[in-house]
Amino acid sequence: MKLRLTAKITLAFFLVIAILGALAIWTGIHFIADGIVKQAQNKVVSDLNSSREIYQENLLNIKDIVRLTAARFFIKEDILGKNRQRLYAELNTVRIREFLDILSVTDPAGKVILRSRNPRIYGDKPDNELVRWVLNNKEPIAGTTIIPKEELLKEGEVLAELAYIKVIPTPRAKPTDKTEETSGMVLSAAAPIFDQSGNLLGVLYGGRLLNKNYTIVDKIKDVVFRNETYKGRDIGTATIFLGDIRISTNVRHPDGKRAIGTQIAEDVFDQVLIKGKSYTGRAFVVNDWYISAYEPIRNITGKVIGILYVGILEKKFIDMKKRTITAFLGIVFFGIVIAITISQLLARTILKPLRVIVQASRSISQGNFNSQVAINTKDELAELGASFNFMASSLKERDEQLKEFMRQQLIRSERLATLGQLAAGVAHEINNPLSGVLTYIRLMRKRLEKKSEDGDFRRYLDIMEKETDRCTTIVRNLLDFARQSKPNLKSVNVNQIINESLELLAHKLHLQNVEVEKRYGDLPQIIADFAQLQQVFMNIIINAAEAMENGGKLTIITRTAFSAKMVEIEFTDTGKGIPAESLPKIFDPFFTTKPKGTGLGLSVVYGIINRHQGQIEVKSEVNKGTTFTIRLPVNISEK
Repeated sequence: MKLRLTAKITLAFFLVIAILGALAIWTGIHFIADGIVKQAQNKVVSDLNSSREIYQENLLNIKDIVRLTAARFFIKEDILGKNRQRLYAELNTVRIREFLDILSVTDPAGKVILRSRNPRIYGDKPDNELVRWVLNNKEPIAGTTIIPKEELLKEGEVLAELAYIKVIPTPRAKPTDKTEETSGMVLSAAAPIFDQSGNLLGVLYGGRLLNKNYTIVDKIKDVVFRNETYKGRDIGTATIFLGDIRISTNVRHPDGKRAIGTQIAEDVFDQVLIKGKSYTGRAFVVNDWYISAYEPIRNITGKVIGILYVGILEKKFIDMKKRTITAFLGIVFFGIVIAITISQLLARTILKPLRVIVQASRSISQGNFNSQVAINTKDELAELGASFNFMASSLKERDEQLKEFMRQQLIRSERLATLGQLAAGVAHEINNPLSGVLTYIRLMRKRLEKKSEDGDFRRYLDIMEKETDRCTTIVRNLLDFARQSKPNLKSVNVNQIINESLELLAHKLHLQNVEVEKRYGDLPQIIADFAQLQQVFMNIIINAAEAMENGGKLTIITRTAFSAKMVEIEFTDTGKGIPAESLPKIFDPFFTTKPKGTGLGLSVVYGIINRHQGQIEVKSEVNKGTTFTIRLPVNISEK
């Protein structure tokens, strides 16, 4: 009987090991393959980020050169003095020293005064979007631009020659009838030139041609890929595309020449140039497969004009995957053999103690937490038995604690429910007699008004009416705070709600000498409860007015936020402000800094904003003023 049972355990071990081994092999191979690919993709995305920084660094460098040159005294003096000869000498020196291909000056109308590379041509208006932007905005700007052949010829014939690239038909590229590229992609910058009085004298613009300029792509290879090679080939490559044509690259043909003029793969073309999205994954590059990352290069208007690319040779990762899978399979098979051998030895030693533990486990599963096991060995099974006994004791203790906790929670919930009902009932019961008392006080005052005598009795009635009104207000606010009524959601205009709230409070604001400045943005309609938002706005406006006892200014600003998914409303007063120690408490029920306040107003406001899935923030400085900022979603999600 023991041998048969041991054989069954051994067979069970074998089957489990075989199944788990097969599953481990299948899962491991897929995880290794996916992990290596994912690692390569993550690396290439990181490399693309680094490459973008290098690209932007070059662009900002050109911007700084142009901006600082535009601020130099000699340019202003030469423009005012119309000294073209000295202006040419200075600008040409800067262009050569800073390795710029273009450095030219226009007048305030945008007409070229001088081209440092080609001073013979001037007086025209260049087709340059950066110059037009600077003339309109009077600020420096930098960006990537496409300059057609006609404009390149004006800047210098050699630039047109450098820009010319013959288009080479490329495997897997999108078919095209284009045979040559004559336009130039330029890292460009422009800056305004002002005289001492701040008057615009003109625009200085300059740039560096990217066509056949390998400075950036080779720096990317040096910095990002550290010139690493695999089997005699560069493992990492970088490319700048004008449209789908490689104009600057260290991807090479089999003969070792740079693949200038080759085209991008069709699937990448559609993703990046047509849809304007980044692309990460496996891509065919000229004559081999790479793990690649592409992102669009845009001009200052956001139009996609080119692509920045980095890629890692896929062959290295394929070979790595093969080696890893081979090693993994060897380890798994070796482990299976060892596991089967050990299983035969373990079967006899663990059978009896396991039966004891299984029996005790069944007892615990039926709710008997007093079950204990006794294993008379001095090995790990004894530790297992001790751990099992400790687990049983812990389960018993936690079961008792859980029962006690649930009992306490049930009692607490019943108390809270009773307290809520009591609070609502008390509020209603207090409200009814208060209404009666207030009615009779007003009737008594009306009768007194018919009599000529006036004295303490009338003053006492005034005090009683005022305090009764105050009690009614407290009860009404308490009901508003406790009711948590569901908003009546409709499409509303926030600016309109604010205007109506201001109309209702116009008299109060006028009496307190409060000036209101409205700065409304163009807001979309939002889904909200008109009446509840009006209550919020009126409460905040009243608080602001009361904070400005001697008059002041209330500024109301509305705008969109978070990509037009929310509207933002700011109420800023010039009142006495809120002390820093009170700020965390202002939305707490019954907390107030006013001598006669109830402390429920802002609690109700907070509850309404919360039910609208919005946010409310407050910033305040004593004796300087307070700003309440409310953010409301355009569309409330259903919960």
